Amino acid sequence: MPQRTVEQTRQDIRELVIAMAPDQSFAGQADPELVDGLGYHSLALLELAFALEDEYDLPPIDREHAQRIRRISDVVDYVLTELGNRVADGGTR
Repeated sequence: MPQRTVEQTRQDIRELVIAMAPDQSFAGQADPELVDGLGYHSLALLELAFALEDEYDLPPIDREHAQRIRRISDVVDYVLTELGNRVADGGTR
């Protein structure tokens, strides 16, 4: 089975975030903001965090990281960083 590239994973994560968006009126936006662009509210943000933790077996996101996430690209970068950290740690995360 061929190994997935970072770009494939990046696109998968982006598609998951978009699919979960409560408001689909952002069509055509390259990197919409989660709250202003996609209509996320606090509960939707928590649901997104839990879904990503489950989907990618991530540790719970801490407040510091959560406060820096504003756009879809921030979510994707966070997930990829966590996945990369897990690989760097030998898969112990």
